[in-house]
Amino acid sequence: MSSDGQALRPQPREGLMNIPLYIPGKAEIDGAAPIHKLSSNETPLGASAKAVDAYRQLAGNLELYPDGGSALLREAIGEVHGLHPDRILCGAGSDEILSLLSYAFMERGDEAIYSEHGFSYYPIVIMAAGATPVVARESNLTTDVDAILAAVTERTKMVFIANPNNPTGTYLPSSEIRRLHAGLPGNVILVLDAAYAEYVTRSDYETGIELAATSENVVMTRTFSKIYGLANLRLGWCYAPTAILEALYRLKEPFNVTGATQAAGVAAIRDQDFVRAAVAHNTEWLPKVSEALEALGLRVTPSVGNFILIHFLDEPGKSAAEADAYLLKRGCVLRQVGAYGLPNALRMTIGSAEACETVVGHLAKFLKGEA
Repeated sequence: MSSDGQALRPQPREGLMNIPLYIPGKAEIDGAAPIHKLSSNETPLGASAKAVDAYRQLAGNLELYPDGGSALLREAIGEVHGLHPDRILCGAGSDEILSLLSYAFMERGDEAIYSEHGFSYYPIVIMAAGATPVVARESNLTTDVDAILAAVTERTKMVFIANPNNPTGTYLPSSEIRRLHAGLPGNVILVLDAAYAEYVTRSDYETGIELAATSENVVMTRTFSKIYGLANLRLGWCYAPTAILEALYRLKEPFNVTGATQAAGVAAIRDQDFVRAAVAHNTEWLPKVSEALEALGLRVTPSVGNFILIHFLDEPGKSAAEADAYLLKRGCVLRQVGAYGLPNALRMTIGSAEACETVVGHLAKFLKGEA
C-alpha cells in the first residue's frame, strides 16, 4: 500500500499514455465478409509465386534460429538496387526501423518534425522516444520544404518525410528533397520514407538512395509490404550511413526478421518481372479511377502511389462519412482519414479492376441518392 492507502500497481513511464494509438484501416465488415478491401494499400496482385514458394520451403526448419543479420536478404537487396549490403539494415517492417531511429537518436527535450498530413506513425515513434513531435504545415496537401526548415530549432534531431506521402499520394521532386537536406543542420537526421517508391514513374523523383549514399545524416527506408505483397510477413529495410547503422544495431532485436520472411524477401526482390506487372496495373488503373471519380463531381488529389485521396461534398447526404457507410454496406472498405486532419475525405487503394469498377459504380449511385 502507498502512504495514502492506495494499492500499489505498476505505472507506465511518464508521458507514455499520451501517445496516440495507431488505428489501421478497417479490415472487416460487421455481419458480412468484405468483398473489396481497399483500406490498407495492399497490392491486388498478391505476392510473387517465387516468394510464396521460398516461404513454404522453410516450413521444415522452424526449430532453427534465423540469420540475425539477414545477410542473404541484404545481398539480394544490394544486388537489385546497386547498394553495398553493409549499408543496409533489415527490420520487421519499416516501422521497426523508424522506431529504432527514434530510440537511438532522440530523448526527452528533443524535437522531430513531420508534415501536416504525414504518416500517423511518426508522432507515435517520436513520443515513444520521449521527444516532442512538431507539425509543419503543407501546401496543397504536399510537404512544404520552407515550412519544415522554419520549424527547425536547436532541439530538432530528426525530420520524417514520406515521399510519396501517405495518405495524400503527393510527392516532392528530387530538387526539393535536396534543398531540404541542404537547409538542415548536419546533426539532424533526414528520414526519407519511400514505402511507395516502386510505384512512382515521374522522372523528377528520387528515392533517397543517392543522398543516403553521400551524406552522414540521411536514411532511406523501404518496405516489402506494398508492391511486393509481403505485408503479412512484416519486412522492411533501410539504407543509411555506417555511423547511424552502428547505433541501430545496438538496439535491434537479435533475430528481428524470421528465416521464412528473409527467404520470401530474397525471392520477391529478385522477381522484378512481378514488380513490373504491379507497376503496369497501377499505371493503368490509377488515372482510370481518378478520372472516373472526377467525372462524378468528386475531387481527387493527384497521386503517384497506389492509392488516391477522394474529397467529398459539403452537402447533406454526400459527405465522406456517409459515403463510407454506404460503401461498407455494399462490401467495399475504404480508409477514413479524419485522424490525418482530412475528415471529409476517404483514401482508396487501387485494387483489382473489378474492385475499382465496383467502387466507382457504388459512388455514382451514392451521389445520385440511390438507396
